[in-house]
Amino acid sequence: MNFSERSHAFIAARFYVRLTETFGEQGRRAFIHATQYYAGQRGRRMAQRAIRDGKELTFETYQQYGEWVSTPESVEGECSNLTEIASYAPDCTLRISRCPWHAQFKAMGLVEAGIEYCRHLDSAICRGFNPYLVYDVPQTLHESDCCIQILRGANFPEGARYEKKREYLRPFDYHCAHSYWSYSEVFAAVFGTEGERVSAQVLEDFRAEYGPAMAD
Repeated sequence: MNFSERSHAFIAARFYVRLTETFGEQGRRAFIHATQYYAGQRGRRMAQRAIRDGKELTFETYQQYGEWVSTPESVEGECSNLTEIASYAPDCTLRISRCPWHAQFKAMGLVEAGIEYCRHLDSAICRGFNPYLVYDVPQTLHESDCCIQILRGANFPEGARYEKKREYLRPFDYHCAHSYWSYSEVFAAVFGTEGERVSAQVLEDFRAEYGPAMAD
């Protein structure tokens, strides 16, 4: 078994379960905050690379500096992203009808966790990249037939395609570790030793699901 989008989603899902079971509504709010914290770090990494490369922090650049592409596991499992571009300008509107994160949350029976994660993640990545860009997610696959993401004022040329820079992609062992430690940092700050206990429980959940080699 390899790290993939679905093991990445598993971590967020189990944090949501452990937090809401332990802290109720406080746990839900902490989960949203941690998701935004984690996502903001991703966006800032993207921005730093773009600035180093002499790029403006526009939506065009944002599309090229993302850190992941679909894994062979999600492609073979027929759950990799399927995205249609519904409009290019003035707003770029994306309609996503299939997604491995959605597939994992659904398989775990954790629709509420998926809604909170997906509603907040991409807009927070974009804010980390450039807080003056507006990235809206008015609906997700967890509650509709497609996820809609709107890049406000992107003004892309009709038919534009932006390839991600391969040298800046990161494997999912990296993304899973970053997610786990970012969430853990927030929950320790908010809940102290109880938050640290939740993070330890999530690591054990991951170990039970994916084995000690991946957990270590």
